[in-house]
Parts: sequence; structure tokens; C-alpha cells
Amino acid sequence: MNRTILPLALLMLALGGAVIALSQRPWAPRSDVVQPIPFSHRIHAGVNKIPCQYCHAYASRSSEPGIPAVARCVGCHGNGIAGSGIAAVTRPWTDNTPEAFEIQWNRVYTLPDFVRFTHRPHIHAGIECQSCHGPVQTMDRVVPVHEINMGFCVDCHTEKKATLDCVGCHH
Repeated sequence: MNRTILPLALLMLALGGAVIALSQRPWAPRSDVVQPIPFSHRIHAGVNKIPCQYCHAYASRSSEPGIPAVARCVGCHGNGIAGSGIAAVTRPWTDNTPEAFEIQWNRVYTLPDFVRFTHRPHIHAGIECQSCHGPVQTMDRVVPVHEINMGFCVDCHTEKKATLDCVGCHH
């Protein structure tokens, strides 16, 4: 019996390693993401020194940082159309249909489904956005500078003496 289990276990281990090594990682950061408009973080966050949370308003209280609605842009830039206003939101929260004239941004960072990351505790701990996202204030087009993976997070948590409890991120 032991003669069968050991080779089978080694085969399973080798197959698992091969699958991991050869599999696609859809959560890996992508530097080839093209956005629908040429938004410059360098101009907004760098030159004009607009804080990240002004546009990504939900980062401190939600699992998603939030992508600003066009209404946020209009607040500074104006809408250029005399007499037009912004209609109130009357759709139910469960309606995922995009608003007319809303910009459909493309994700640069994605995490696996088994990770439950929230920005909130990191913001409340005083961690700068640049720690993970790099010097966004110098980027015309956001490109990833770190691969946000378990090793990256564990290294930071170890350095900052934050929790290494698995349930913190995998729940």
C-alpha cells in the first residue's frame, strides 16, 4: 500500500506544480491596459496635488476604491453645456447597467476571487496608496509597478508588524 501512495503523492505534487507554473494568472497586473480616455494621474495627483481619495472616494469605507462618476469630473472641469444638469440617481442598487455617458474604465489591478482585500484598514493605518500602486502621481497612464500577490502582502505585513492571520484576507 505504501508503495502505491508515495509515487501517487509525488505525481500529484508534480502535476500541481506544473499546473501552477503553466497556468494563466488573470489577476497578474497588466501594463497593456488601454483606458477609454487619456486620463493623466500625473496632472491630477501630481501637478494639481488632488488626493487619491478625492476621486476614489469609497476606498476608506468599502472593499472597492470606487471609480469617480463623470459628475465628479464636471465639478472641477464643468460640463461645457449651458443649462444641463446631472440627473439624480433613481436606479436600484442592484442594477448593473452602466449610466449613460459614464466612462467605462478598465481594471489595471485584479485579485483572485479567493482574496477579500479592502483598502479601508490600510488607509486607516496610514499606508500611502503609492506603497502598492507605485508613484501614480508621476504616471500619465497607470501601469503596475508591483505584482500584488501573497508574497508582496506578507512581506509588507511582516515589515509593518500587521496581522498574518489567514482569515484577514481569505474569508
